Amino acid sequence: MSEQPQPMTIGVLKTPNDSRVCLLPKEVKRLTGELALNILFESGLGSSLEIEDDAYLQAGAKCQSRESIFRNSDTIVSINHTFSEVEMKGGCCFIGIFNPLFHDSKFVIYKKHSATVYSLDLLPRTTLAQPMDVLSSMASLAGYRATVKAAELYNSVFPMFTTAAGTLTPVKILVLGAGVSGLQAIATARRMGAIVEAFDVRKSAGEEVRSLGATFIEVEGYTESSNAGGYAVEQSEAYQKKQKELIHNHILTANIVISTANIPGRKAPLLIETHSVEAMQPGSVIIDLAAEQGGNCELSKNNETISHNGVTILGNSSLSTEIPSAASKLLSNNFFSFLKYKQKAESQEDDPLLNACQIMNEGEWTHPHFTKQLQPA
Repeated sequence: MSEQPQPMTIGVLKTPNDSRVCLLPKEVKRLTGELALNILFESGLGSSLEIEDDAYLQAGAKCQSRESIFRNSDTIVSINHTFSEVEMKGGCCFIGIFNPLFHDSKFVIYKKHSATVYSLDLLPRTTLAQPMDVLSSMASLAGYRATVKAAELYNSVFPMFTTAAGTLTPVKILVLGAGVSGLQAIATARRMGAIVEAFDVRKSAGEEVRSLGATFIEVEGYTESSNAGGYAVEQSEAYQKKQKELIHNHILTANIVISTANIPGRKAPLLIETHSVEAMQPGSVIIDLAAEQGGNCELSKNNETISHNGVTILGNSSLSTEIPSAASKLLSNNFFSFLKYKQKAESQEDDPLLNACQIMNEGEWTHPHFTKQLQPA
């Protein structure tokens, strides 16, 4: 009789300085039960959510040291792991959320160690990929949190208030970018009683913006690409000039601006110049969700809150980390769905989803961005 193949071992690591958890006990139990995988986890994996190690043990996982997990795991799962050349099992596979098109240089070390790397933020936004779509999950929470943060920082109320002492007018919010995070920001702001305007280069976004009760602003002459996967693409200089002028005119009347515009792998488009910030009323607020990639606001500093001429500017591309319980529930489902899909699809040589999010295979670049940018001449 031939020997039965050994079940794959998945190692689950904590991510330093990130309170989110990539796999919760509920999904670990499904991995050990439904998929018959061996799960090793780092002690304290769920401590940021007050989840004890015992909950993972009861789900069928085994607690091991970080070093032991690297030595014994076929696949390492984390939110954003940075490899530091520890001893690991040959041919190890890494799965995470790395924003690799913007931080491409950090993968050279994975190549040196002949690793296989998948980044879930590269998954195409198709119906089949929806259960694994970490970008949509986190963007939705970021849009919600951006509106809540704006309410905390703004020096007045959101809805109209009528009292015996007088009437307070509702806040006026401008949302730049009507993707997942922008639409959630609009929906949250509208529920809180704000007047909302929204801008997006994609004309197709107008219907969704209007359905949420906001006014849609657009500039004629937008160029689309069928290869962009629903994302915005870089525009001509003439278009960008008209775009900035229009946005400036609407900023003049806004109390709060929430900017969410990003282009995968590129510096974020500059939409809010210094002269526009200086034209805003003191006490106004800008929330820049594109700060990690340079920011939509010229004055934004990533992971910092600054004040300029009385305007508060918060630059933060990771607002979902501020609500780790909700974020972890969504991410855990995303990671489980990907592991389940990968287990079923690995026998297929040319799977569109796995190919789309794979950076390298056993040390060889596979993603087009890396084969063009980092491959030796």
